[in-house]
Amino acid sequence: MRFAAFFLFILLVLAALGVYVHRRASGLLGLAVRGRRRLAVLLAAAVVAMAVARLGRGALPDSALRGLGIAGGAVSLGVLISAVLLGVVDLGRLLARLGRAALGRAGEAGPVAQEPTGAPREQPPPAAPREQPPPALPRRAFLAQGAAGSALLIGSSSAVYGTLLGRHDYVIEEVVIPIPGLPRGLDGFSIVQLSDIHLGLFVGEPEMRAAEDLVRKARGDLIVMTGDLIDHDPAYAEHLGRLTRRLGPLAREGVAAVPGNHDHFAGIQRTLDALSRGGAHVLRNRGRVIGGAGGAFALLGVDDVWAARMRVPGGGPDLGRALADVPRDLPRVLLCHNPVFFPEAAGDVALQLSGHTHGGQVNLLVRPADLVLPHGYVAGIYRRGGAHLYINRGFGTAGPPARVGAPPEVSRIVLVAA
Repeated sequence: MRFAAFFLFILLVLAALGVYVHRRASGLLGLAVRGRRRLAVLLAAAVVAMAVARLGRGALPDSALRGLGIAGGAVSLGVLISAVLLGVVDLGRLLARLGRAALGRAGEAGPVAQEPTGAPREQPPPAAPREQPPPALPRRAFLAQGAAGSALLIGSSSAVYGTLLGRHDYVIEEVVIPIPGLPRGLDGFSIVQLSDIHLGLFVGEPEMRAAEDLVRKARGDLIVMTGDLIDHDPAYAEHLGRLTRRLGPLAREGVAAVPGNHDHFAGIQRTLDALSRGGAHVLRNRGRVIGGAGGAFALLGVDDVWAARMRVPGGGPDLGRALADVPRDLPRVLLCHNPVFFPEAAGDVALQLSGHTHGGQVNLLVRPADLVLPHGYVAGIYRRGGAHLYINRGFGTAGPPARVGAPPEVSRIVLVAA
């Protein structure tokens, strides 16, 4: 119910933006009545297609729903990006108009030139009228139309790229992080991190094979999955179990996992059961010792912070409970889906591995998430005191099935003795 309400709100926002883009595009392209109607039908159909794809499972084959979702998502993302860019253009035009009006008023308030007195001058006879060429488009209007046209072109092309190519532009990110107190025997220990897979309509068997291949190439000693493993439909829990079983043999320390907010949306118990059946060590407010006689560190995991907001019984992060599972003298690595928990955990752990943000997912020239996410935690490495935070950009997508300027990643975290 919560997901359906949120999705309905997003559809209403997209519909409002679609009206704005339709009006601007129709005027810019000089569309007649028939063209305006066709554009309106296209934009409305995109919103309907997204709704059917997200909420119509069982009514149509998954392949049909996936096609509707991808097409509708591409158009809707194009509307979103175009609306933002057109808004910037229109705001610039408004400010320029206000500036010119202010200058005009200042000029009118100045001294008025007096006409010289004396006899009126004889006016020359009027010239014979000549046929005038059509007036050229004023320079300001030409620039404004060019900027608006560029906004529409950039918005549509970026959406097509992000939907067809960007969401599959996988990369392996490797980062070396010093861990105080890490035993020399574990120097160079590697953790392969998968986050925000969002198994569902747009992440299925082909993407699972890609994830498995990337994890194999990363050659980790331990594999961790840091939440949002299922998008919202609990029917995909079976896919999660199958993927976990395939990943387990790729690392000598196996797979460890924590849930994210979407896993709670999908049904937390079904998510945790699928992970357990797949052989993963589920660290929901639990701890585990990694290593042996030659040295060890504590791997901790906590529940997602949204679980407490959703009033899930016993839900929410409990780092103290996880710490109780491991010896106190071991260096600690924490798995927590949402990076917003880092300020609370930084005093007790050397490293926190998180996801959740998708690196902004759609970043065109700028990364808006830097301005809106708590503490500016978006992607990559951050420090607080002596602790490090690494945020994985995620593997799948949420919302529109597209990525622009935030390629999906598998992380290879190499621990070294500080």
